[in-house]
Amino acid sequence: MLPTPRTFAQAVKTGAAAFENAADEKPGNRVHVTLADLPEPNPKESVGNGPTLVPRNGAVPQVKPGYSITLYADSDFKTPRLIRTAPNGDLFLADTGANSVIVLRGVTGDGKAATREVFATGLTQPFGIAFYPAVNPKYVYVANTNSVVRFPYKDGDLKATGEAEVIVKQLHPPGGGHSTRDLVFSKDGSRMFVSVGSGSNVNDPDTHPGEFHRADVLEFKPNGTFVRVYASGIRNCVGEAINPVNGDLWCSVNERDALGNHLVPDYITSVKEGGFYGWPWYYMGNHQDPRLPGTHPELNGKVITPDVLMQPHNGSLEMVFNTSSAMPGVARGDIFAAEHGSWNREPRTGYEVVHLPVKNGKATGEYEDFVTGFTTPEGGVWGRPVGVTIAKDGALIVVEDGANTVWRVAPGGNRQTASR
Repeated sequence: MLPTPRTFAQAVKTGAAAFENAADEKPGNRVHVTLADLPEPNPKESVGNGPTLVPRNGAVPQVKPGYSITLYADSDFKTPRLIRTAPNGDLFLADTGANSVIVLRGVTGDGKAATREVFATGLTQPFGIAFYPAVNPKYVYVANTNSVVRFPYKDGDLKATGEAEVIVKQLHPPGGGHSTRDLVFSKDGSRMFVSVGSGSNVNDPDTHPGEFHRADVLEFKPNGTFVRVYASGIRNCVGEAINPVNGDLWCSVNERDALGNHLVPDYITSVKEGGFYGWPWYYMGNHQDPRLPGTHPELNGKVITPDVLMQPHNGSLEMVFNTSSAMPGVARGDIFAAEHGSWNREPRTGYEVVHLPVKNGKATGEYEDFVTGFTTPEGGVWGRPVGVTIAKDGALIVVEDGANTVWRVAPGGNRQTASR
């Protein structure tokens, strides 16, 4: 089946206009941030402008004409985060705050999840979830903040049938910083990629041992044997995904803060084997961080520029490749990504789900505001998108951890409903 043709009605925002604010974001907006748009560092601009969370009060996210959005699940979550679709169609959701993994199954007549079960509890800030092998899986792998474990599994299991087996005992030295750990398996199933975010904003690993094996994607065998650092200098690869066409690894990345409103852009990129993406000494190619002047000059010219530059500070989290042929304006192989929202920018940005066109396995560099409306006209925030997956029926599932809700976006009409 041929990909659904893209029909963009609006011109692409470029240059200064590319730096959108949350109030500017509307479904269908097209944005292209480039290296030429980046200003010089201006730390004096740096602000603490975290979201003011307000009650949802029946608010519903906004989608383009031709789509409907319905409230899929909204109860008994503490901090829902990453979500993945099992081979049989069940939705596995990491409730990081509850230290558990939840299974959502089916759709009722009013659009809600037909079944909700707790698959496993007693975890430690779980985030990444993966099924192994990809066909007729025997295990569900879960990435805790400090380990990787796996549970015995067969298609249709709603509860773990055995205890967690620890596969990777310690992902990094003790310390704070980013707590999320994602994991995916290579297309052939021979390699397990685990992303570990930095412990800081810009600490030099040369002088801070706590950054050892952080800001990296680590490669393991499926049995947990460490192989190597697959790619480095990626400050926080919160969301990993494998391109189903060519098998390339991709990351959705939180970049560093405190260099100004328009620095440094978060990004979404394919990840090259052995590639170095700059953190902490460089950003966006060969731009040196002014807080670490003169360090590692030998790396100049070797820093990979990401494929797609997102809004600075917008908190790009989980990403997924579209596997549906029924999404108007979205081709199979395009990308959806959840943008959690900024705290270090004035005014705020993010709080949306975006669509990234991909052609012949390569991103075009632009993105489209796809699901918006998680903020209020008064500047409050009720929703913070954190997770995205494609359901077996082709719907886009969106998780947000402001009001702790799960939404279902499907083609057809322009319906926007929520029972409460």
